[in-house]
Amino acid sequence: QVQLVESGGGLVEAGGSLTLSCAASGSRFRFNAMGWYRQAPGKQRELVADITSGGSTKYADSVKGRFTISRDNAKNTVYLQMNSLKPEDTAVYYCNAELHVGVVVPYWGQGTRVTVSS
Repeated sequence: QVQLVESGGGLVEAGGSLTLSCAASGSRFRFNAMGWYRQAPGKQRELVADITSGGSTKYADSVKGRFTISRDNAKNTVYLQMNSLKPEDTAVYYCNAELHVGVVVPYWGQGTRVTVSS
């Protein structure tokens, strides 16, 4: 059974940094895209950043230049380094991982809360 376990959320002051980690387990296959989404209160879940197994990355415009996504394929782990955090980054951050096995099968973590105080 595939599981995604997130860690690293918390409370930080504006301008501060946090690093989120997500370890995926339970698959015999390498995950294709892995990424981070976030959902703020009253808003839809949105893509923050994702990264393919080959290392290609994509970022939301709102985090470009501040956040960096990376992954360790050997550990099936994806990271999100978040710098220069702003109050509007406050949200629950969800890890996502996809397996391409004929069809695309998405998996989600339980979410980790990030709160940025002004």
